[in-house]
Amino acid sequence: MSDNSNITNVNAVIEDGKVLDTTTKKTNTTNSGYDKDAFMNILVAQMKYQDPLQPTSNTEYISQYATFTQVEQLQNMADAMTLSRASDLVGKTVIINQTSEATGTTTQIQGKVDYVTYSAGEAYLNIDGTNYKMDNLYAVADDDYITAQETAEKFEEAIDNLPSTIEQVSLDNAETINSLGIAYDGFSDKVKSFIDTDHVTALKQYILRISDLQKAADSGTSTDSTSTSSTTTATT
Repeated sequence: MSDNSNITNVNAVIEDGKVLDTTTKKTNTTNSGYDKDAFMNILVAQMKYQDPLQPTSNTEYISQYATFTQVEQLQNMADAMTLSRASDLVGKTVIINQTSEATGTTTQIQGKVDYVTYSAGEAYLNIDGTNYKMDNLYAVADDDYITAQETAEKFEEAIDNLPSTIEQVSLDNAETINSLGIAYDGFSDKVKSFIDTDHVTALKQYILRISDLQKAADSGTSTDSTSTSSTTTATT
């Protein structure tokens, strides 16, 4: 019987040409399961350290090699499925979780996948010229989601372009403000969920100010220093 205490750098202990069950409590330091390389190392170690008086039969080697081949085929199949799944994302908007090695903080990157590359067994999604690991994929955005988000951003930008204070609003802004009010009322709940509440509050103040100005113009009075709105600064 061979001296197993001198065996190093193998993934399992071989005794009498057999792979021993070496399951221990090292679950915190080793990966669960074996990949094809580890399996090949075990097979080579078994051949190297077998008992010369009771060598493993050729039939058993063939059986183990067949098992190794199956493991390799399954891994290749998994790699192909990963590449296929990644390829299906081309042209779609995705959200990637990117963790900084320096700070350990995670940020989300959103963008459209331009193309997919495959290197060293991993699929990479290229967004705006930068490759991101497929494993870091957080979400795939629906087209309706993206449209709603873009609509909300444009709406908020339009409000930000209005006068910064209520007193600066004049009837010259009436058409724009009333149009924004009509647009907001027609938005779906999904679009409204993306709009910041401060922008909605500001819009209501603008609409109220235009209403006051129009009433004052009809009655011939001035609203330069008074307004039915208690807030004089838009909170955009």
